[in-house]
Amino acid sequence: MWRTHEVKLLNTSAGDTVMIGEISYKLKTPRNPELVPVKHISDSLPQTVVQHLRWIMQKDLLGQDVFLIGPPGPLRRSIAMQYLELTKREVEYVALSRDTTETDLKQRREIRSGTAFYIDQCAVRAATQGRVLVLEGLEKAERNVLPVLNNLLENREMQLEDGRFLMSSERYDKLLQEHTKEELDSWKIVRVSENFRVIALGLPVPKYKGNPLDPPLRSRFQARDVYYLPFKDQLELLYTIGPNIAAERVSQLLSLATTLCSQESASLGLPDFPVDNLLPALHVLNAFPMLSSQQLIQRLYPYNSILGKDGRTAVEGVLGRFELLDGLRQPAPSAILSVSRTKDLEGHADVSLCVADKEITFQVPTRPPNSSPTFISTPSHAQLMAEMMQSHMVKDICLIGAKGCGKSVIAREFAEMLGYSIEPLMLYQDMTARDLLQQRYTLPNGDTAWRPSPLVTAALEGKLLLLDGIHRVNLGTLAVLSRLLHDRELDLYDGTRLLRWDRYQTLKEQLQLSDQQLQERSIFPIHPSFRVLALAEPPVVGASSSRGQQQWLGPELLTMFLYHTVSPMARAEEMDLIQGLTRGVPKEAAEQLLHLTHSLRETNDPTAQSLASSLSTRQLLRICRRLSQYPEESVAHAVNKACLSRFLPSLARASLQKSLANCSLQDTPDSAELSRDFSCKSQSDGMLTIGNVSAPVYSAAEKMKVPDVLFYDNPQHMMVMEDMLKDFLLGEHLLLVGNQGVGKNKIVDRFLHLLNRPREYLQLHRDTTVQTLTLQPSVRDGIIMYEDSPLVKAVKLGYILLIDEADKAPTNVTCILKTLVESGEMILADGRRIISAEGRPNTIVMHPDFRMLVLANRPGFPFLGNDFFGALGDIFSCHAVDNPKPQAELAMLKQYGPDVPDSTLQKLVAAFGDLRSMADQGTITYPYSTREVVNIVKHLQKFPGEGLANVVRNVFDFDSYNKDTREVLIEALHKHGIPIGAKPSSVKLAKELPLPEVKMTGYWTINQVGNARRKLLCPTETRSIDVKGPVFLRVQGYPCSRQESRALSFSEEKAHWQIPMNEVNIICDVATKDDVLYVATCNPVSLYSMKERGETIQYMELYDVFPRTISGVWQPFVTIAPLGSPLDGQVVLHEEQSNTVLHLDMVTGAVRRLLLSPETDPPATKASSWWSSKEQQRGHKMCHDFAHKNWLLFYKEDGNQLEVLDVLEGRVHAISLPVNLKSVHLVAEDRWLLLESNTNKKFLLTKPMNMTAGDSGVCQLHAISEDAVSSGHGVDEVFGPQMLSCEQLPNENLSAALDQKIVSPNRILADSGSFARVVVGFPDLVSPNEVYSFKRPVDLSVMKGAESGAHTLLRGGLRSSVVKRDNCVSLLSANQVVRALPPSKVPLREVYPKDVTPPMTAAYLEVTDLNSKKVKYIPVPRSVTVSPYTGWLSKVSESDVLMAALGSGGVVTVDMGGYVRLWETGSDTLQRSLMEWRNMIGSEDGRPLQITIQRDSNLDVTAPKHGKTDPTNAPHVGGNQWAGGTGGRDTAGLGGKGGPYRLDAGHKVHQVSQAEKDAVPEEVRKAAREMGEKAFKERLKEIDMSEYDAATYERFSNAVRRQVQSLRIILDSLQAKGKERQWLKNQALGELDDAKIIDGLTGEKAIYKRRGELDPEPGSAQQKPKRLRVLVDVSGSMYRFNGVDGRLERSMEAVCMVMEALESYEHRFKYDIVGHSGDGYDIELVRADKIPKNNKQRLKVIKNMHAHSQFCMSGDYTLEGTDASVKERIRMTGSEKIR
Repeated sequence: MWRTHEVKLLNTSAGDTVMIGEISYKLKTPRNPELVPVKHISDSLPQTVVQHLRWIMQKDLLGQDVFLIGPPGPLRRSIAMQYLELTKREVEYVALSRDTTETDLKQRREIRSGTAFYIDQCAVRAATQGRVLVLEGLEKAERNVLPVLNNLLENREMQLEDGRFLMSSERYDKLLQEHTKEELDSWKIVRVSENFRVIALGLPVPKYKGNPLDPPLRSRFQARDVYYLPFKDQLELLYTIGPNIAAERVSQLLSLATTLCSQESASLGLPDFPVDNLLPALHVLNAFPMLSSQQLIQRLYPYNSILGKDGRTAVEGVLGRFELLDGLRQPAPSAILSVSRTKDLEGHADVSLCVADKEITFQVPTRPPNSSPTFISTPSHAQLMAEMMQSHMVKDICLIGAKGCGKSVIAREFAEMLGYSIEPLMLYQDMTARDLLQQRYTLPNGDTAWRPSPLVTAALEGKLLLLDGIHRVNLGTLAVLSRLLHDRELDLYDGTRLLRWDRYQTLKEQLQLSDQQLQERSIFPIHPSFRVLALAEPPVVGASSSRGQQQWLGPELLTMFLYHTVSPMARAEEMDLIQGLTRGVPKEAAEQLLHLTHSLRETNDPTAQSLASSLSTRQLLRICRRLSQYPEESVAHAVNKACLSRFLPSLARASLQKSLANCSLQDTPDSAELSRDFSCKSQSDGMLTIGNVSAPVYSAAEKMKVPDVLFYDNPQHMMVMEDMLKDFLLGEHLLLVGNQGVGKNKIVDRFLHLLNRPREYLQLHRDTTVQTLTLQPSVRDGIIMYEDSPLVKAVKLGYILLIDEADKAPTNVTCILKTLVESGEMILADGRRIISAEGRPNTIVMHPDFRMLVLANRPGFPFLGNDFFGALGDIFSCHAVDNPKPQAELAMLKQYGPDVPDSTLQKLVAAFGDLRSMADQGTITYPYSTREVVNIVKHLQKFPGEGLANVVRNVFDFDSYNKDTREVLIEALHKHGIPIGAKPSSVKLAKELPLPEVKMTGYWTINQVGNARRKLLCPTETRSIDVKGPVFLRVQGYPCSRQESRALSFSEEKAHWQIPMNEVNIICDVATKDDVLYVATCNPVSLYSMKERGETIQYMELYDVFPRTISGVWQPFVTIAPLGSPLDGQVVLHEEQSNTVLHLDMVTGAVRRLLLSPETDPPATKASSWWSSKEQQRGHKMCHDFAHKNWLLFYKEDGNQLEVLDVLEGRVHAISLPVNLKSVHLVAEDRWLLLESNTNKKFLLTKPMNMTAGDSGVCQLHAISEDAVSSGHGVDEVFGPQMLSCEQLPNENLSAALDQKIVSPNRILADSGSFARVVVGFPDLVSPNEVYSFKRPVDLSVMKGAESGAHTLLRGGLRSSVVKRDNCVSLLSANQVVRALPPSKVPLREVYPKDVTPPMTAAYLEVTDLNSKKVKYIPVPRSVTVSPYTGWLSKVSESDVLMAALGSGGVVTVDMGGYVRLWETGSDTLQRSLMEWRNMIGSEDGRPLQITIQRDSNLDVTAPKHGKTDPTNAPHVGGNQWAGGTGGRDTAGLGGKGGPYRLDAGHKVHQVSQAEKDAVPEEVRKAAREMGEKAFKERLKEIDMSEYDAATYERFSNAVRRQVQSLRIILDSLQAKGKERQWLKNQALGELDDAKIIDGLTGEKAIYKRRGELDPEPGSAQQKPKRLRVLVDVSGSMYRFNGVDGRLERSMEAVCMVMEALESYEHRFKYDIVGHSGDGYDIELVRADKIPKNNKQRLKVIKNMHAHSQFCMSGDYTLEGTDASVKERIRMTGSEKIR
């Protein structure tokens, strides 16, 4: 047990002595009494303190240096100071920080009248004058700084920079016996006083953050643990302070504090409780005994902010234990009632608070008070202010609150209330202790001096110091403030000391010195009203310092302040605030906005919370200001803008859209908005109008600074500019975010040009520092001059400051813009400050016209910038700039390249649009922008001869070495028909064969006399139709991935795409109308419509109308008739067997059933009889040649009635006939060709043009007799025509076809016996019509049916049925007949050479060209999938395709797999397309390029001559003598002037043809191949893998190769960002550090900075690899259904992807793979410590998955597996958690 000691002061004749217990110390009279600490000793010293003092005295007497070690807080410093005050010792105090250098301890140079002098610093002064050196914060100093003191501590020796040498007193005294003092002085030896001692104060590291002690340094100190005062001592102390408080409460508080400082709480990761702050807290409690303990503890120890869930629970447990959870029972102060001057106390105010309806008045330090009129108080803020008042009574305050929640406003109002003037100090990460306290500068005469920082002036003048952003500064730098905050004392670099007011007064009285005299001795009082108010963002719980965020609020900072949290406002409060600050805001809009914001803030979803941070109160006020000005704007637009939703990750964007939808805030793109006029007009009256917004044009004094830029207006950019102008007029600073090359600079320059605003330009980069942002120092004549940066110039002159590439600078630098934007204040390096209103001297007043426009790239990969938007986004009004929409981009490109063909521009726009969406989805990393397209177009405009395929390489060659990206790019370019990589020679057009000669083969005669004048009249009746419906079916849209076919080679095929249909479905008809294609399918019945160049495929399923049938009993068969104007976009569908007629509207989805015949139901035939009977059932047919005129004709095969449906009038005209019909061809609108069913006899039916209800009209039937040319042959017309055109061939085509000039009505028809027939004169002339035929060698109907094709096997028995579609069309303008034939009916031998095997095809298109008299067969590629219903298929068409003519010329085919192909058949159009295609490739024709230099030789041309011939034929250049030279005059040669003719004497490199050069010799290629194979086999051998295994693995690997590549790119960029090097300061070599320029003048060495790897923060957690767990489903169902949807394959591919992507990132990611199935929920597939290293091991994992799912038990453990994996991950600690 310790004895009690007491401290005695004995006065004896020999001098005063201090005794502590039995140990005495003799006092000496101090030489500089003002340096002796005063008023540190309290009246009653606790025993513990006395014992510490006794120990220090022992060590002092022994001449040893001491180290007081202990927890953070002022106690250690206080004990040291008490000892020094007791022993009357002078003190040299230095607070070490991470910025302390050797010069701060030993000697610093200063320049006096042009010469550099060494000034001794604290350590040297203390040693020579015999003072005590107090070093505080040894753990803060950088590692290599303190060893300079080692020798001074050990031997009391030190070599100084100025050549002097410090020597210990014993050695010096010995030398003095042998030498004189003068000699020693001449040797520059200085005596170290025997009274010199060092007291070091430090924290124990590793428990706290910091650098551990260097062993040599540690060994030189004697250590003493100064822990908190024992419970008893502390309790007594607290009792004396709080007489009004119940003793029990005091002990409870202290018990809590002691518990939270114990070892146990430290092991839970809880920071120490700031025990020392209990004293000020009890002062508050003493004044407000009714204050709840829990609220008080929240101020001392804000555990809700600094701790995670576990920590909070632990603390609340302790609170409950000591009965301190009384937060709910006790009332909080609700408001400040009044603030008034105290009459008798200068510098104080009486503040009355309302607490629990009682008024309590207390005094706080203040200046003359007033209050701000613009502050809108809310209940929670009033309560916060009242609480802050209580804390202000006793200590400095720190406000913690999220970004933009009003901390600065509250701080300002608090200061206004108490009459403080604020001194804002924006803190940033690189801030040094010098920036905080004092900076060096030069006087006008070149002398160096120190300028106090705003912090020091605030302390002297008693202002409220606002430390904004205390969470950013490094703790090592902030440590220099701890003494100021605890003791109100401060030692500065130039030796100035600031003392607490009462200590200063005591010192003044004791020494009887005037203020003037003390100031001469550099001692100043700190004003008693001085207070510090710190603002900080909440600490990130559990964050490591590696990512810039840190848990900044540690034990040391806890002791410095009392903490108040700005809680988020309640919704009603925020509403009042918004309505108070923005008067005219529409109430509904504000409510919607707050509903959304609060729903985002209150969720537990981290994605939603990150969005909520973008919608801070500050941002909401900005949105509302804008809505009050422009009430018609949508709230959703404003929210999307504030959150920059365009650049959010897809997950966050979806989350935002969902929240918007939940709050019924849909952003509807107003159709009027898109079509609105976005022109910009500058009127003569000085107003500028963009869209709907007008602004006055600025009258700029300096025209030179107004940007002028080439800008082509386009709607999208004008919309952005209109948006910018709105915010600009509201006085906002703007931030434009976008990818590179989208025109941010152009938009801004154009914007300023229109407004006529001058600008200053500032480009940021990674080396930008806070100094370079504001001032540029330079040295002139030994004096530091500061040149204003563009920022300062813009502020002075009211220019616009354009900050470009803001994301490239570190965010800790750019954050100093915050105070400039928010409060218009900023402190410059030269001591000047920018302020927003007139005021003090040495200020720059911000010009009212000053604005900032900031440009930044979007956050996230692949931009390697910093997240500027995340750090500062909410102080700017943000605008996302995107690439222009296709139309806008096309219009803009047309202005850049007026001569570039439109088709080229469209291809470029489409291809780049595709690439951009791929970049958004993450398939490729580089976001291709408008800038690249513009460059391509500019090139094509200037050099039209160069092919597009070549020019696009200017952009894409960057990617030519990355195989995967290259493949993606080429695929995208080919898709849009940019033939990159194609050779001009790769033209693959079908071979043309000659047509047989045209012969006149017979006549058609209408009603010849010989035919007994058969002219029959046919009765007609008219009735209305019944319409059932409409019902509305869903019209779905699918994206159409249209691929241009002419990418690598040129053929007749133009483009192709796949219809999204399932594989059992069957295509049964295709029709076209203008540029719209319609495709019908019949299993189930559905209709697809798409545009030739459209983006989407519309799809309507009619399953409900035609239910799908079982086992193909009823096989519906549908025909389409697209209607014409005014029914555009509407279609009639006709089902042949049930004769169902439907009218469909593809826009609205309306379906109506049209009942043509009065009987409701068709006669019920047994379905079975239909398909089992041998005889084919006759179907109903529809003729739709005139569907575009909105009438259709229906008939039944073998029936004798025609029904004409007029869709517009809703009537049916039924015509009864005397003959049974086989088929009907509409030759013209009023003339129809009928075929009788048995005899194939032809009849022509004529009808009146307009049948109306009243006049039934008469239809006449005329028989047509057919005669052969010579009666010998007989009539060769056996079959009816398969196709008969309904219009005539143009006259020139008719003449070309028949090789004679002829003008006549005509029709072209085709049947199985001929390629084509032309009937001249039909149907209008009554005279005999001549039939001209191109006969086939073999009749098609005689040839065998399709033996090849995809469904040969099952066709055998079903071939008897006639196919429903003839697939024959006429293209009248191209003079062609096109049919689709099965391969078996094509003369393949003639088409392909003998040794070539014909390709596998679905069909051939037989193109009969009557102009060139050629026929060619174009192969149609096979369909990928074919419906299993092959019998049904075979009834549709004899080949595997259906065909229709295109409105634009050419034909469209749809194969049975749903693949649509567009074909160009006309020979003229093909020629044109081929020319265009070749132009796109460019003319690399292999000709050599020659370089010609035009020289002006200044010699005139005399007379031309051949010149002499050189016998040796040496090359000659220039001159005027030899023949065959180059570049000369008069003689024959090349490239000269004035010669008679060109003469090439062979002086040219023998040119190898391009193709030859490109071809690498075969043996080289072979060698390369062999080398690759050999290496591959050796690698397999090495990992013991068979080639079969290798192939298996390759299958999985190839499927995910691209994804692996993308993943690895992202991981690489993560690595790169993590490895970014930082500036290391205080280096002896490197680049000159601007901040150290004066130190350079004085001749210091460590004034450089250089880039290097930054050592991790001392005490920060070690970086561990992230832990990932991949959980895969390997249950039996995966194997069972793999055949259906490939689920197991996909799962295996995914595992393969993870393993490959993470290969060689083991140091960053540790993963394991676990499966779940019926066997259990944790089947180990890959262990974290056994990650597969090569393909064999990876294949083994994949095989295990496969085998397991094949043989495991059935059962489902999905939830258990997920649960177990999540828990397993949570168990991992530290950096291993996934964030």
